[in-house]
Amino acid sequence: MAFVSGVTVRRFLLRGVLGAVLVVALVIGGTAFRVWQVARIDDRTQVDVAIVLGTAQYDGRPSDAFRARLEHAKTLYDDGVAKNLLTVGGRQAGDNYTEAQAGQMWLTANGVPADKIVAVGQGSDTLASLRAVAPVYRERGWESAVVVSDPWHSLRSQTMAHDTGISAGVSPTHSGPMVQTRQTQFQQIVRETGALLFYRLSKSPADELGASIS
Repeated sequence: MAFVSGVTVRRFLLRGVLGAVLVVALVIGGTAFRVWQVARIDDRTQVDVAIVLGTAQYDGRPSDAFRARLEHAKTLYDDGVAKNLLTVGGRQAGDNYTEAQAGQMWLTANGVPADKIVAVGQGSDTLASLRAVAPVYRERGWESAVVVSDPWHSLRSQTMAHDTGISAGVSPTHSGPMVQTRQTQFQQIVRETGALLFYRLSKSPADELGASIS
């Protein structure tokens, strides 16, 4: 009887472990699918503002990844999708410009009227940037937005925007270094899946994981 009971317990534990592994696999797989799915969305509903999330800039010159976002935001403005453009992002130690300023300068140099651009020079990661944008969004009476970032970053940035009170769709850029190769795309999907799951569990950005948040 003791032998039978021991076998039964082991089977029960094995089933429990297998069940937990299956649940975790489904959560991770489902999240990865959603990251991929939302990356393919291009919301062209007219909005009050397109929020351009900052990334690397070099003495006021946007990096290739940042320029791709800015070019896409300008297209949204030119096409009448976004009434205003907002650039956001702080500065690294030793920088002369914030990411927001670099984006603002690029947009004005490329024909967007200065009074249609708002620069919010705060934020070292996605969550901090969107938290800095939220009061500006409310103060200006905006009611709709679209977030401009890299495709794989779209779901996490939209989730964070909603959590800060910004009603936002997504319109990611489909040019630039983040979409050049299948290997890069796969790496970004894996990275964003982990970062999003971490955020959902902790309500914190993924800096703790050593990820480079943009």
